[in-house]
Formats: sequence, C-alpha cells, structure tokens
Amino acid sequence: MINQLIKSLYDSRFNLPNDTAFYHDAIQEIETYSISSQVFYLLETQGKLKKTPLFFQTRLKQKHQEVLYQNLLIKDQTNKILNNFEAKGLEVIPLKGVYFAERYFGHIGARGTSDIDLLIRMKDVDKAVEIIKLMGFEIEEEPIPSHFHSSLSKKIPGSPFPLTVEVHWDILKEATANFKIEEFWNEAIPLEKHLYVKKLSDYHTFYLICLHGWRHNLDSPKYFLDIIQMIYHLKDRLQYEELFKDATLHQTVKRLKRTLSIVYKEYPMLEDVAALSFKKRKRKGEYRSCIKTTGLIQYMHFFDYQFCSYDSVKHSFIEISQWVLPARNELVRQLRRDHKEHSYLFLLLYLYKQRWTSIIKAMGILF
Repeated sequence: MINQLIKSLYDSRFNLPNDTAFYHDAIQEIETYSISSQVFYLLETQGKLKKTPLFFQTRLKQKHQEVLYQNLLIKDQTNKILNNFEAKGLEVIPLKGVYFAERYFGHIGARGTSDIDLLIRMKDVDKAVEIIKLMGFEIEEEPIPSHFHSSLSKKIPGSPFPLTVEVHWDILKEATANFKIEEFWNEAIPLEKHLYVKKLSDYHTFYLICLHGWRHNLDSPKYFLDIIQMIYHLKDRLQYEELFKDATLHQTVKRLKRTLSIVYKEYPMLEDVAALSFKKRKRKGEYRSCIKTTGLIQYMHFFDYQFCSYDSVKHSFIEISQWVLPARNELVRQLRRDHKEHSYLFLLLYLYKQRWTSIIKAMGILF
C-alpha cells in the first residue's frame, strides 16, 4: 500500500487509487510507521488531498496537527539550546529534526520528529553536556564505548513524552570506517544569523541521511521518504560520483550502495531525477527491503545488513565481535534492564535467549 501511495506522490505516471478499501489499509500502514504528516503535506501541496476519501483526509490532518504542535515545542527547545551554545561560543550543528523538515520538505509540520540531534566537536562534548544539563536535562543513558553519542532528556509541559537530546561527536562508529567528521565541519555554513550554530551542506546532509537510513536497515518508509525527498529537492545538484569517491576513502561504499540500491529498486522513477553512477546488483533477492520480508528470510537479510555492509574484513570482524559480545551498556540498552541488578553474564545469556526465541519463531512461520 505504502509503495503505491508514495509512487503516486512522486511519479506523475502513477495516479492515486480510487478504491476506498485501499485507503483503509493505507491509513493503517501510514499510522503504524508514523508518516501521516509527510503524506498529508505532500498530498496537500500537490493539490491531491481532496482526491482521497474524507475519512482518510481527516485522519491525516489530525495526525499532522499533532506533529505540528510537537514540532513547534521541539523547535522552541532546540532554539533555546542553540542560543545558549551561541552565547558560549560553542560550535554546533543540528542534525535532521525540525530544521530538516523545513529545509527539505518545506514546512515545520511536514515531517515528524521526537528528539533533538546535535553534532558537537569531540573536544567540546563535556561543555555541551553541561550546558544542556543546566537547562534541566538529565543523563538518560551513559555513553556506550563503541557508539558516538550521549543522550539527555527532560519532561516538557504539554508533551506526553520526555524530550531527548542526543549529543553526537560523530555519525559512524570510528572502528568500522575510515570516516573523518572534520570534512562535514569544514563545509558547514552558519545557520541564519548565527556565528557558531551551523548547518551541513546539502551534499553532506544527503550523505548523513543515507547513512541514517542504512543504520536503521531502511525498516520504515520514513527513511525512504527522507532520501526520496532529498533526491527530488536536489535533483541534478546531487553529486553521486563525488559521493562514491569520498565513500571509497571513508570505506562506506557498501553502506551507501546497499541503501541507494534498495531505494532505487523500490522507486525506479528516481533514475529519471538523478541516475545512480554504479551498476546495481541483479541477483535475485539481493539488497531487498526488509519491510517486505518476514520470518527466516528477514533474519537472513538482517545478518547480511549487519555484517556484510562493510568495505573491509577488519570492519566486518569488529562488528561481528561487538554483536557477539556487546558492551555492558549496550546490553542494558537492548534489554532495558537495570545494570545494577544483574551480572554481565546474566544479561548476555538473557540476550541470547531473546535472539534464539525470535529465530525459532521465525522458523515456525517459515515452515
């Protein structure tokens, strides 16, 4: 359902379905994946919203209003944080979130977000955390050694959920790439009238969004929509040759190729907007969207994504070792259990019990 609807939003060769039953199924998927606001805004700006059933319009508009209200709250908090960073002379780049919605979708309410992501220089992380803590945020989880961010959160009046701020000092695990975040900083430009608050270039924003989609294994249409929207927004300004040249140096080629191959396979009209500069694999089942897979096949694709998305054997081995024996903080995060109550061995065994239970259930579905 979602694929057909997205194609009708971006490809003039596809018309909106006339079948009411389609929209009953579609709204369920849309709300499951929390993309009501994107669909509403795209339909409305294209003048297609009124061509859909009234119940569909009403549900989309209701969710859009909720997202708009939440995003306004988040932007208010974001601006307060950014202004404090500006006053302290600390460089910061807001990632994704409300600024991404405004910049690439065209409206603050056109894309839902639930947290604030900030990129900070490594040397300034402690100062940044202190500034955010002074604003009432508390450490939500201790940094995981192999990760590249720290989380803080606080309750916001008028919001049913606490607001989380993620302080990033990188966008990839350092041990699994030859990536230098300094390149992103070098091409960042001031945001609006700020001096220290900056925004990524379009090129690096697209790089980030592709890696973000890969990190989540493209397990939701929202990651597809982010990439598709950027492709349509940038059009011939997309520099795929430069992207893969840089990715070769960064050792992120497989991650980008996997992500873009899946997106272009699902939405081939993108070739008419910005043709990919590499030959996509044609083996059956290769680089298939995990949204369409279930059971044991889904696990096979997960393992391919988890361990075969790296450009070097060394990086794959590091990822495998961290998956087999995750750090204690990572175990606690995955299991959501108090680390003070149980030993590392107990948590590890509990994790493997969960994994094997899931695999057995998947095999049951398959056979």
